[in-house]
Amino acid sequence: MPDNTDLINEYKEQVRILKQEVAELQDAGKSKDSANKRCLQKLEHSQQDLDQANKKITDLEDQLHKVNKKDNEWNLY
Repeated sequence: MPDNTDLINEYKEQVRILKQEVAELQDAGKSKDSANKRCLQKLEHSQQDLDQANKKITDLEDQLHKVNKKDNEWNLY
């Protein structure tokens, strides 16, 4: 039967290992959070770019309709 000192040393080693594993999991969680934040920022920028492109398309379509309308008016004369 192991003596108390051996048991205490074994428990200390297990606690050390568990603390190390907790620290590794926390680091992994922080890395994942950072990666998620970067992805969200990229998504937000992509959404802004898409909104700007859609606005530009709408503006160009409006200009095209105005030009076509003027051309049709000139063709009537």
